[in-house]
Amino acid sequence: MLEEKSAGLVIFRMDGGNPSYLLLHYGWGHWGFSKGNIEAGETEKEAAIREAKEETGLNSFTFFEDFREKIEYFYKRKGKRIHKEVIYFLVETEEKEVKVSYEHKGYKWLKLEEASNLLSFNNTKEILKRVNEAIEKVAYLNHD
Repeated sequence: MLEEKSAGLVIFRMDGGNPSYLLLHYGWGHWGFSKGNIEAGETEKEAAIREAKEETGLNSFTFFEDFREKIEYFYKRKGKRIHKEVIYFLVETEEKEVKVSYEHKGYKWLKLEEASNLLSFNNTKEILKRVNEAIEKVAYLNHD
């Protein structure tokens, strides 16, 4: 079986005191986070940043250092079954203007519930839930 490893960013910005999450509309129809294959010689974070810059046009990211989540799934390409692993990192940006790449049909900045409803796959919905918990924990700690 073929193995594939990607890395991505869950990107948010604060909007009226609450996080808005960036979702990308992929060319084949689903909604998800920025991600792409890790190239030779790249770290997971380097790949995630490169992909986010290519896919969104955003350039400024502040990492939540303790956040690293993995999802795994299988898909078929040219009749072959592929095991895919995706590592997600959490970042905040202050940028708002997104310029999506040719790979995407569009984007949306959405609050938690709207983002969760629009995400196409349960594993990315679970990542969003964990992301939101991490953001709430930091916000709580910063208000003590």
